[in-house]
Amino acid sequence: MGRSRELLRYAGTRLALAPLMLWLIASLVFLLLRVAPGDPVDAVLGSRAPEAAKAALRARLGLDQTLVQQYLDFLGGLLQGDLGQALINQEPVSRIIRQALPASLELSITALLVAAVTGLAVGFTAIARSEGGIDLAGRFYGIGTYALPPFWVAMLAQLLFAVTLGWLPVGGRFPPGMIPPDGSGFLLADSVLSGNWAAFQGALRHLVLPACTLGLLLSGVFTNALRLNLNRSLRSDYVEAARSRGLSETQVILRHALPNALLPVLTIAGITVASLIGGALLIEVTFSWPGIALRLQESINQRDYPVVQGIVVVVAALVVLVSVAVDLLVALLDPRVRY
Repeated sequence: MGRSRELLRYAGTRLALAPLMLWLIASLVFLLLRVAPGDPVDAVLGSRAPEAAKAALRARLGLDQTLVQQYLDFLGGLLQGDLGQALINQEPVSRIIRQALPASLELSITALLVAAVTGLAVGFTAIARSEGGIDLAGRFYGIGTYALPPFWVAMLAQLLFAVTLGWLPVGGRFPPGMIPPDGSGFLLADSVLSGNWAAFQGALRHLVLPACTLGLLLSGVFTNALRLNLNRSLRSDYVEAARSRGLSETQVILRHALPNALLPVLTIAGITVASLIGGALLIEVTFSWPGIALRLQESINQRDYPVVQGIVVVVAALVVLVSVAVDLLVALLDPRVRY
């Protein structure tokens, strides 16, 4: 009962601090966009447009107001759940995010599954055959995959599997000319629910290459984390006690060492969600994946303040929620954790 109250108090503290963190992030993005060189009016009208037209557009967009007034309007909109409208086409930012976010989540979740399965398999195989060539190869894999530039690996994957072998599409999210199924925006799930297996196959073929590329690049994190923690668990007293009872090495690893080694890996998985944001930007741009990272890159180039601010706030909120959820899950699974 005491532990439950302690856990609830910790969850309440983390959730109470979340708005403060989001406010700091939103404020920082607001200021950085305003001090960065470039004018969004020039992005809309062009640098050679008449000054009168620029002034009229700047007044219509509210950019002629003082920086303090723009900031207050921005915060007021956030408190009301209004992310504003895009400067370029006056489309609500919330609608832009709703259209692009499912694509990024579908890519990120699939990539995370690929990273976890591949990384844990390599890490477990390496530590099970420690001090040999397989263990050394596992170490190189863990370091190398995480250090490789995502855009370079993505282009190599496109060149090999799309251009040379022709197995998979070079980019995009859905076959041209085919109508995607209506629904949540998650094309795989929508295709299954509607029974449209041709759409499912088309969406899956477009998803495989970017998801596997991003997943393999992140799998080294899981490999290194499992190797480190499993190696530490195998040298602990409770594992030695299990060996002294006559258990086989396989039983010792699977029943005693592995469950304890996987708990820190769960925390790593939560941190990897934040890494997906940075990695997904380069992957989405390279593969022309119509997700939120690609929209963010386009909005930065166009100096579209509201879209950039809205995307950053939404992504930051997702990262904070995932971080809190992972911390609570680890606390529930491991009674040794104290807050």
